[in-house]
Formats: sequence, structure tokens, C-alpha cells
Amino acid sequence: MNISDRSLGGILIKEDPRQIKLEFDHYIKKAIILCGPTASGKTEMSLYLAKALGGEIVSADSMQVYKEMDLGTAKATKEERAQAPHHLVDICDLTHGFNVVEFYTHAIEAMRLIFARNKVPIIVGGTGFYVNALLYGPPQGPPSDEHVRQALENDLDRFGPEFLYEKIKECDPIYAAKISPNDRHKIVRALEIMALSHKRVSDFIKPSHTLINPSINYRCWFIHYSKEVLYQRIEMRCDQMLEKGFLEEVKKLEKQGLRANTCASQAIGYKQALDYFDSKQTKQDYEQFVDLFKRASKKYAKRQFTWFRKEPMFRWLDLEALSKESAREIILHDFENSL
Repeated sequence: MNISDRSLGGILIKEDPRQIKLEFDHYIKKAIILCGPTASGKTEMSLYLAKALGGEIVSADSMQVYKEMDLGTAKATKEERAQAPHHLVDICDLTHGFNVVEFYTHAIEAMRLIFARNKVPIIVGGTGFYVNALLYGPPQGPPSDEHVRQALENDLDRFGPEFLYEKIKECDPIYAAKISPNDRHKIVRALEIMALSHKRVSDFIKPSHTLINPSINYRCWFIHYSKEVLYQRIEMRCDQMLEKGFLEEVKKLEKQGLRANTCASQAIGYKQALDYFDSKQTKQDYEQFVDLFKRASKKYAKRQFTWFRKEPMFRWLDLEALSKESAREIILHDFENSL
């Protein structure tokens, strides 16, 4: 399907979404971007800010777009979502391979509508790649091709991610150094881009942090705890997810095609759960699953710290040094007094 006629979630895209920008005459619109590692309290903070500012929340989480992936993605509950309008949550079935270009399209459209209602967009999430695309524009590679992608995914299943990663290293060592040898989604997309464009992925990477929508004044914040405290919070969250029925959620999603979605099936927790289902499911297997689930969550948090340290627009708020209440007031004061 060509990008120019693709429809998703009721939004018909009339043009390449990478060219869509928000422009305002004579004045600047303000928006908040609230990021942080997993288990840092972004949902609670975003709801407070939405109430205080008359805001609407735009999710920048790559997995919360999928329906019924609830517990494992720490999605806001129905009760929490009733407190403020939420966008880009539950907009896809598992059969759809959502990507960063579609995220950019939906996020821009959501912000356009929020501004039209004289409300404040509050973009919330921990997926740095998505936030980066919103600020500076999505990747400029060619649109996905269903046949090429399917062939690559077949190769992925047959030979494994390490084999395909070596191909990327041979053709584009610059981009290979930026991704994990086990990141199945990025490996497939990189090879797809090179197959369709006959160029390296690194040829499409933007060299500078130039805002794609300079008419929006983004107030960007990264909330966090020390790693010692954060890791304790992550372990507690994982335990709570399991108590609430996370494994049952994964079993239900498996029947709906979770394994066929190469991106969603690799999400933290879901991957470990599927591996556990493939085991004999002994007590030892379960204990190993829980350990791997927690370790993967901590590694992801570490990667989030690393990613956002490279983002020059973000100011960091230490919730141990400041307290949640003080952090809220800093964000609100900044928003109200910025131009």
C-alpha cells in the first residue's frame, strides 16, 4: 500500500507523512514532552499536569498503540484515561506493524486537534526513537514494502538476527554500531531500506538537531530516580504485573497473533513470557522467566538514560532530590512563564 493512500485509525494520509508539519501564523504554540525511564512515574505526573493545564495526553510509547497489550506496557487504566483525553493508545490490532512514520503522522494530527481546542498537548513516553522523530522528523527512508519485508522476516526466522545483523555490518557499519544485534525490528527495517533504496541507512540519518516544527515551543523534561531506587521500583512493578495476570494477558494475545508481530513479540516482558511458554514451565523455568523479565526491564531503563542524555532539549528532574510535588511545580512554572 502506498503511503499517499494509507488509512489508519480514521486518519487518511493524503501525502508523505514525513513532509507534514504544523505551521501557525504570528504566534508560537506550547507543548510539554514528559519522558523518563520505565517505572519513573510518568503516568501519574502527566495526569497531574493535564488537570492543571487543561491538557490532553499523547502517548509516545511504541507498544501502547496495540489493543489489549495493557499490563506489560504499563498502559494507563480506563479510570486514569477518564481523567484526561488520551491519544495514540489502543489504535492498532496486533496484525498491524506500527512504525515510527505512522507515529509521527498520528502524533502531529493529534496535536493539531488539541491546539484547535485550545488545549495543551502533553506528550508522554519512554520510546526515545519516537520522541526524536516528533522533534526532528521521522526517518527519511522509503516506505515499507510488504513483499520485501516478508522475505526478510522469513530470513530472520530461518537464520536468526545475528546473521542478518552481520549483513548490515558489512554494508553499513555506521548504522550497525547504533543498533543492537538482537533488535529484530530495526534489523529488518535497515535491510528493507537498503534493498529498496540501494543506499545505506546512515545516508538517511539527519546530522543535526533541527526542529521539524519550529512553530511549537516544546518544553521537554526527563524525570528520574537514582538507578538503585529505580531498579527497586522496576522489580516491584514486574511483581505487580504478574499478580494482576500478565501471563494470562500474554496467553490471550498469543492466540490473537502476538508471535507473528515481530515488533510486539519482542517487547519487554512479552518476549520473556513467550519463551517461558515454550519451556516445560517448571518452577525453575518460571523463576528464570521472572528473573529475565526484571533484568530486561532494567536494561531497557539503562538504555533510556543513555538515549535521553544525548537529547539537548531535555532538562532532567531528580525525583529523589526534588520530590514529585516540587518537580510538578517546576514544570508548571516553566510552562506558564515561557514565551
